[in-house]
Amino acid sequence: MNDVSRRNFLRTSVSVTAGTLLLPNQATSKEQTIYKGGLVTGQPKPLPYQSIPGFLSESQITPHYKAHYGGALRGYTDADMKLQSGIINGTTMESSAYGALQRARTNKANSVILHELYFEGMIGKSTKPNEAIRTAIIERFGSIQKWEIDFQASAKAASGWAILAFNPLSKKLYNVISDKHATGVFWTAIPLVIIDVYEHAFYVDYKNKKSLYIEKFMAHINWDEVSRRYKNIPI
Repeated sequence: MNDVSRRNFLRTSVSVTAGTLLLPNQATSKEQTIYKGGLVTGQPKPLPYQSIPGFLSESQITPHYKAHYGGALRGYTDADMKLQSGIINGTTMESSAYGALQRARTNKANSVILHELYFEGMIGKSTKPNEAIRTAIIERFGSIQKWEIDFQASAKAASGWAILAFNPLSKKLYNVISDKHATGVFWTAIPLVIIDVYEHAFYVDYKNKKSLYIEKFMAHINWDEVSRRYKNIPI
């Protein structure tokens, strides 16, 4: 990566603090679209659907969106305001309380980002990966099928999130597990395919059948969105 690409990557990615996932810039050769998610606007991003027939019901999605994604955004906003206020006003805080607030901000910020990517990365009927991401997956994992097997294994082993991520430093794809929002990822890693495997993501519809939820997820990946994310990585 040359110096210009590196500066563009840092400038157009969203980072918060340690362990933060980086979002690819939604840019074209003619214009740049800045990240307009909850970390910027303070408001939840609208859902692209109310339900996904045959996969997730409105009764499943609505509380997930409002309570968990919305709750994470409220938690981030509160922690960020307190930390910022302390800096501006010169307020001192006991070290353990300050550390807890810092960790809460990172945790909630990453939850916001991952939820936004998760919701936007699903669709009623799965599309097909474009040639670029398809080729990259095959080169790294041997085949799309082998990637799917490993991704599902990662999701079934996770208690929080499973993520197909690209790291521009190593220039490799990885299936990774992140169980606490702020852990389990590589610095600078860019998430491409994301599945939420906390129980709140599937329990209404699937009860304790986590594996069935994961298997059905694979048929509802919005590969047009994943391909766009991969295409716009400045590598």
